Amino acid sequence: DACFDGSFGDAGAEVVIEECLIGDEVSFFALVDGQDALPFSSAQDHKRAFDGDIGPNTGGMGAYSPAPMMTEKMTETVMSEIIRPVVEAMKDDGRPFKGILFAGLMMTKSGPKVIEFNARFGDPETQAILPRLRSDFLPALVVAAEGGLKHFDLRWKTESCLTVVMAAKGYPGSYEKGSVIRNIEAANAIKGVTVFHAGTVQADDDVLSAGGRVLAVTGEGQELKDARELAYSGIEAIDWPEGFWRSDIGHRALK
Repeated sequence: DACFDGSFGDAGAEVVIEECLIGDEVSFFALVDGQDALPFSSAQDHKRAFDGDIGPNTGGMGAYSPAPMMTEKMTETVMSEIIRPVVEAMKDDGRPFKGILFAGLMMTKSGPKVIEFNARFGDPETQAILPRLRSDFLPALVVAAEGGLKHFDLRWKTESCLTVVMAAKGYPGSYEKGSVIRNIEAANAIKGVTVFHAGTVQADDDVLSAGGRVLAVTGEGQELKDARELAYSGIEAIDWPEGFWRSDIGHRALK
């Protein structure tokens, strides 16, 4: 209905009808040097604004990594059937791609299906993936830019990460800016917790909200449930009455 009542403006002037794919959505990442590709882990995010996966779509209210269904076997399936053919096709077309290739996948009963490709990291997936990387990130990027990933190895931690986004009340609709956020340092002081800034500004000694999605609080634990507990302990430490967040990030993997 939103398309036809003009809510999307010119972008809603045309509607594309596509096959409805049923399954769990997974964000799969690969590091590409124009010829070869290495898997760069996976994540699952939560697009809906509110608990229970209800409400409007957002840029992402939380994520966890790795995606439980992305086993070694499934990772190789995605690499051999999706990522490598795309990298090869772009090279053959004279447009070799270098960088992070982000495949949005639907894990259906008949296997992984591509929903979209992005030439970037995801937000908040990145905040759940990069803390798990044991290798130095910069050399990996240099090799991707210059070539040679075929002989390069990425090392990953065995731990899981879970990220919860703190957003301004009203997001993804209209929201107010300029509210004071306190005790971020208390959250960062918790072992295994990292607070990433997104929509914030510094005003003298205060941190103020300056966007819709404002903070991302990541917990890193041995198991996903441990990472979840740490992330929410970080959330509880932060004093921001004007913010909101989902309380069920990770529910699909932990049910």
